[in-house]
Amino acid sequence: MEIYRAKTQVIEVDSEQPDAAHIESAAAVIRQGGLVAFPTETVYGLGANALDADAINRIYSAKQRPASDPVIAHISDVHDLERLARNIPDAAFELAQVFWAGPLTLVLWRADGVPPNLATGLATIAVRMPAHPVARALISAAGVPIAAPSANTFTRPSATTAAHVLEDLDGHVDIVLDGGVTNIGIESTVIDMTRPTPTVLRPGGVSLAALRRVLPEVTQMSKPNTASNMPEEEQPSGSPGMMVKHYSPRAEVVLYDGEQSAVLSYMREQAQLLIADNKRVGILTTNEDAVQFVHTGARIISLGSRGDLKQIAHVLFGAMRALDNQQVDKILVRAYSRQGIGEAIWDRLLRAAEGQVIRV
Repeated sequence: MEIYRAKTQVIEVDSEQPDAAHIESAAAVIRQGGLVAFPTETVYGLGANALDADAINRIYSAKQRPASDPVIAHISDVHDLERLARNIPDAAFELAQVFWAGPLTLVLWRADGVPPNLATGLATIAVRMPAHPVARALISAAGVPIAAPSANTFTRPSATTAAHVLEDLDGHVDIVLDGGVTNIGIESTVIDMTRPTPTVLRPGGVSLAALRRVLPEVTQMSKPNTASNMPEEEQPSGSPGMMVKHYSPRAEVVLYDGEQSAVLSYMREQAQLLIADNKRVGILTTNEDAVQFVHTGARIISLGSRGDLKQIAHVLFGAMRALDNQQVDKILVRAYSRQGIGEAIWDRLLRAAEGQVIRV
């Protein structure tokens, strides 16, 4: 497929009260089959008309995304859910009532008339209602659901600023609505509602514990790995972000897990060995742990306080991109607590490291 090309226009918008004329300009591009990058509360999305198969193909083309990776449809009103899905269980509406608008994606049975390429030909569809005012205004003005994966080249770290979008997609998207930095910084939680037991396929901005407060029976996939190595009956239905390599910077990511002091000591040793071998090393760490690496010669970026997982999630993708811009060869990072949003951080780090973990 030829890569989609366009003359990219950047429009700055107020993140809370976007100018209606700017939103209408972007909505017109959506209705005409073009592509618009816009902020959500999670990451920036690359949007197209979710009811236009040709427009959806332009998303895949611009991102250089394989046709086997589904796209989430975004709506601005819960009533629009029935335009996209059929046989919607009551439990889906229970979750929507609590978590929409917000970072939760529901996998449901795809309605007749919805383009199959939105979900790579599967019988399911992934839908969410974003909370960001710019996203909600754009969907409402367009008058159609908006298909929108993250606004980055496929497998790259997701974009959390308009500058990140332009790094990857300048010349491949018609309009970028610059609404500043996104709030959460990690994608939505995806839950499959087509299974007998609702199952979290991708951890994200809504924790498993929060979901279980509404639906106690919710379960989670035991291994956050690629769908291709699972039995057919366990494979995800229409969920993005399931490939083993995802959210990856150009540098090789090395992920360490184990007892904290042992991991830090081992990371320091490995950084020194790599630098002695003329490798450029980047380290993603925390305020408390950064002192361990100050004399290694590595390029250090702090993600924030060790105990503030929301802050770590908020800056993670931007930090990966910053080290890429410093042209490091390897990025060393340790695993953090997997409580709450920590599960989503673990998932993103694991995929950035292509599924490889060094146990210390």
